[in-house]
Amino acid sequence: MAIDGPAGSGKSTVARALALRLGFRYLDTGAMYRALTWLARRKGLALEDGEALAQLAVESPVSFGDDTVEIAGEDVTAEIREAEIDRLVPIVARHPEVRAVMRDRQRALGDEGDAVIEGRDIGSVVAPHAEVKVFLVAAERERVRRRAADRPGVGAETLVADLRQRDERDAVNTQPAEDAVLLDTTELGIDEVVDRIAALVAERSR
Repeated sequence: MAIDGPAGSGKSTVARALALRLGFRYLDTGAMYRALTWLARRKGLALEDGEALAQLAVESPVSFGDDTVEIAGEDVTAEIREAEIDRLVPIVARHPEVRAVMRDRQRALGDEGDAVIEGRDIGSVVAPHAEVKVFLVAAERERVRRRAADRPGVGAETLVADLRQRDERDAVNTQPAEDAVLLDTTELGIDEVVDRIAALVAERSR
């Protein structure tokens, strides 16, 4: 199943909890772009060079372990959540060449069995035939609050500015599929969101 939405909408937390509930694998496609960004920085590649980044993605496919993200033989789970990666990953993710390579990798991982795949264009591009598609949204104030919890020490004004800039950069790749169910998570707790989506999965499976 596919879960999409902008930054701070709750998709990562919800997708992880839902996968646990359903006994599915959890696939965080955003982590794949983050891992590639981390590796490109380490190798000193220009983040504006889409072809070079795409080649790097081919040579160093991202893989997932038990709660880990790995690239080039290294566990980068913690490193890819750094603020600097937050700032740079939209530059890497906007390249069509990079997205094409990542899309193929994401589909290959998804074909390995039942999975909850989360990102920004899963239902519309990566897995258009997913049985269940959900697009999460939330009010800006709530999205900022959630990101503040993940980034202690970062001021509210900075978080708002970063979030708006991220939305602008990601807009072209953050579109709900025509048949996706839109779910506003602003006033909902994680368990409530998971309950609603799990019920939807059960309904569709019947």
